[in-house]
Amino acid sequence: MIKSLLVANRGEIACRIFRTARRMNIRTVAVYSDADANARHVREADEARRLGPAPARESYLNIAALIEAARASGAEAIHPGYGFLAENAQFAEACLAAGLAFVGPPPAAIRAMGSKIRAKTRMQAAGVPVLPGYAGDRQELTQLEREADDLGLPLIIKPASGGGGKGMQIVRQRAELAAALAAARRLAESAFGDGALLLERYLPAPRHVEVQVFADTHSNFLHLGDRDCSIQRRHQKLIEEAPAPALPAEVRERLRAAALVVAREIGYVSAGTVEFLFEGHEFYFMEMNTRLQVEHTVTEAVTGLDLVEWQLRVLAGERLPLAQHEVRLEGHAIEARVNAEDPTRGFLPSAGRLALLEWPVMESVRVDAGFGTGDTVPDSYDSLLGKVIAWAPSRAQAAASLASALTHTYCAGIASNEHWLARILRAPVFLEVRHNIALLDEHLSEFAPPTAVAPEALIFAALAAHSAPTALAGQADSAAPATPMSTPASPWEQRDGFTPNLTAPIAYRFSLHGKHHSLELEYSRGHPAAATIAGDTRRPLAEVQIDPDTVAARIADRRYHARYCIVGVHVYLWLEDEAYDFILDDPRAHEFHATAAVGGLTTPLPGVVVSVPVTVGSKVSAGDVVMVIEAMKMEHTITAPHAGTVKSIHFARGERVPEGSELLELEAK
Repeated sequence: MIKSLLVANRGEIACRIFRTARRMNIRTVAVYSDADANARHVREADEARRLGPAPARESYLNIAALIEAARASGAEAIHPGYGFLAENAQFAEACLAAGLAFVGPPPAAIRAMGSKIRAKTRMQAAGVPVLPGYAGDRQELTQLEREADDLGLPLIIKPASGGGGKGMQIVRQRAELAAALAAARRLAESAFGDGALLLERYLPAPRHVEVQVFADTHSNFLHLGDRDCSIQRRHQKLIEEAPAPALPAEVRERLRAAALVVAREIGYVSAGTVEFLFEGHEFYFMEMNTRLQVEHTVTEAVTGLDLVEWQLRVLAGERLPLAQHEVRLEGHAIEARVNAEDPTRGFLPSAGRLALLEWPVMESVRVDAGFGTGDTVPDSYDSLLGKVIAWAPSRAQAAASLASALTHTYCAGIASNEHWLARILRAPVFLEVRHNIALLDEHLSEFAPPTAVAPEALIFAALAAHSAPTALAGQADSAAPATPMSTPASPWEQRDGFTPNLTAPIAYRFSLHGKHHSLELEYSRGHPAAATIAGDTRRPLAEVQIDPDTVAARIADRRYHARYCIVGVHVYLWLEDEAYDFILDDPRAHEFHATAAVGGLTTPLPGVVVSVPVTVGSKVSAGDVVMVIEAMKMEHTITAPHAGTVKSIHFARGERVPEGSELLELEAK
């Protein structure tokens, strides 16, 4: 068994691998970019080595820097985690050439599945079902257009290399084809260094099912059951579960057998996942991920096994700990990926300092996290903050437990998606297994937060804001949570609007999702006595208690309790399974300034310019693409708000753009 291990990754997967390594008395080595110098995975390792600047190509994708870090730290082996270089045969070969063990399959197996084109051709020959499509060597865009016309629509375009759904484009209309091919190639080259593309017939509403396989160096192969990963957005998995629900027994048996055929065909070793599309009673091979999957946790939950430990034991030359007939699957497990993204703003990635990130602590709930309170989420990498996994005897119980755990996850300072995920887990379409990979494309609005704001939420936001005025006065940019005032030293510090012989109303105005909400808190003898929202019914308050992070009160005849966190002008509030990000609107703090120039376009998030299809003087129509920004591994299209002429362009391809920057100026027609 090795004595030291370097993890060539970051975030939650690095932390998760360290956990098993520590239990096995293996010294751990972290690597980091400048953006991650103070990251959680760096703090949790026994040793950490700098790779380079923030861009992945100069750090986590820099093979030479990783090999040198391993040598300098005395690491005996490298675990690639997932993403970055995890499925890069050249990296695996470089490790072996440097005398380092690679925790994963042999380079030949990685290479066999590294190209979806070669993998599909090989699996078809082995008798594994595949979808019709084009997997040829001719890769000119014009040739791909002709092949697409022959294949027919709808179709899906996939990068031949890489994985994780990155770069995939769905084409439903012929007019979309050329732009989709160009975008897929651009992302494939950027993310994987290989612009080759695969075309496949697109199934509009299949389920995504997969099988966890394992093999050792003694030609022993087994599966550890199946999973369903159909809850996806932009081809990115969000909710995964094991076992895959509502699969006919005969289909499940064939599916698992096909996965083992795939693994044996390429001489696989270590942990791998074979992915399929399932529709009706048929399934079709998609790809094999030659690494540990993000969702390996649900398989661990239903088998009681540690897959990272298995990987390390296989690396040491040991046989698989179990035979196929000894594998036991018990209960049901579901995982949710908590991402730094804003569901109310089209899921724009969010970056910045986490004023608060508190994960749930509940029975049969596991958390694999890469971030916590005080950490900074960089804009250079994907948006995953962590994963919450719930196990229960039944699927319905697991879904309920996970939904509860997500609503007891508290995040402030940046946007996150945990409450949105909880709504999906409680939806009948999910609980009744009527969902497929198109669910979020077709029914996204059904999981939006309530449009009406609970009156109690507004009242509690005002009570919390009143308790920490210094944070809300002139500290709009502060990322540190505010602390409620202690007991005032004199009556002049009470701030309760005291007026002799009269109650004292104090007005508050909040905005939430662009809508304004007004209310008055009424104080009597220094204590909150009532609240009136927008001139509506007066609501008596009693038993008000405000602590550093909680607020409680009896409103009319019912007592409520809420969690809160104040960051600058933001009042984050969690009340009865809903989360609110109120912005206190203080008219005294308004700055009067000239309106931005008409026609200016700004970016809603920081990123890198990957395409500028216009030039100064170009005439555009409303809706035309004027720039494409890549942020957190996703492309975001900036379109013209109206017809006009491009007057100036402020950023070129390859340049980094800060959030809120004016990208170009468009003179109205």
